[in-house]
Amino acid sequence: MVLGATGGLGAASARALARDGSDLALCFRSKRDAAEALAEELRGHGRTVTLHPVDATDPATIDAARDAAIAAHGRVHALVWAAGPLVDQLHLSETPLEKWKRAIAVEVNGFFAAAQSLIPHFRAEGGGAFVHLGSAGDLYWPPRDGLSVAPKAANESLVRGIAKEEGRHGIRANSVLVGVIDAGMFHELLAQGQFDDAWVKEVQAQLPLKRWGTAEEIGHAVSFLASARAGYTTGQQLAVAGGYGV
Repeated sequence: MVLGATGGLGAASARALARDGSDLALCFRSKRDAAEALAEELRGHGRTVTLHPVDATDPATIDAARDAAIAAHGRVHALVWAAGPLVDQLHLSETPLEKWKRAIAVEVNGFFAAAQSLIPHFRAEGGGAFVHLGSAGDLYWPPRDGLSVAPKAANESLVRGIAKEEGRHGIRANSVLVGVIDAGMFHELLAQGQFDDAWVKEVQAQLPLKRWGTAEEIGHAVSFLASARAGYTTGQQLAVAGGYGV
């Protein structure tokens, strides 16, 4: 079950999961056409794929998607949290309170609602996995990215809490810390002029690997953490960020 499946990283995660043998319940908010196109692509890999509208700020829609996914697939074995709005790059001192509230409502309250929705099902099925797409800013603060980094940092605590409290039920929770990825939101922010040449040079100077990451590389990490290959891994952060923060 992938929440935020029509985003660049959500779609890449879904593709990796499909290639590795998973059927998919793709959750989207407004981009139905994109969700349908992705579903058709993944069905080409021989996978069963269902579509489910979800508003991360409305827990009832998450519950409805869960129930529909269980009805269609028999059970959910993993939830991938890739939902989130486009994040304006603003210093904390210049961040409007309404934008802050929106970020918390989607990222933190939404992830919390998703966890509460899936935990009883995972318990009943003898286990399951949460994979949260976080931010490499949790390792080293990137100026002007507070609307993304701070809410995701709250979710890092939730990931550890789920791992600690639910491990006895066979439930795992881990996070992929996402660096600058040459896809999706990064392209949109570049087009808007929120990143300039000076920013690009400064960030790349901090990276041991002198390139941006790819959405596919995020997908590989997500698929690993969702799978039995990571069956003894929980409460961890896997940074796919070119060494950012080292």
